[in-house]
Amino acid sequence: MKLTDFIVTDAVIPDLQATDRNGVIREMVNAIAPSIGLSENEAAAVSKAVIQRENQGSTGFGKGVAVPHVRHAAIKGISATIARSSGGVDFAALDRAPVYIVVLLLSPPDNPDQHLASMENIFRHLQRDNFRRFLRQASTKEEIVDLIKEADELPAG
Repeated sequence: MKLTDFIVTDAVIPDLQATDRNGVIREMVNAIAPSIGLSENEAAAVSKAVIQRENQGSTGFGKGVAVPHVRHAAIKGISATIARSSGGVDFAALDRAPVYIVVLLLSPPDNPDQHLASMENIFRHLQRDNFRRFLRQASTKEEIVDLIKEADELPAG
């Protein structure tokens, strides 16, 4: 599985407008909703579910990155998007540092294995210092999409 298999590049946000965690989640869900066929009500429900999941434990794992995620009945297939915050957002990350890169992962409830495989794929790439640094420096949707494609070409490990 490659990042390009489930990242919806039309929904990539090179410069988040939201400045708080819940606003970031809503902005990202609203960006991906048209591409994955979510109605306005479904998008609101998915945003609420992601925020509830985030309230249980922050997905800000440190190094300026957060990966909010949820499995939800409105989601028909694994979908993700990436957003960048130039100012940083408080995600209550483990290292207490602001988050600059957010990867939102949405999955259907009936395929937990694929959800976990997608999470592992995302985390594997985000562990790479260069990938995080280049994502933070990317200022356009095209630059972010190019980084995703380049990351897929790197050997696993």
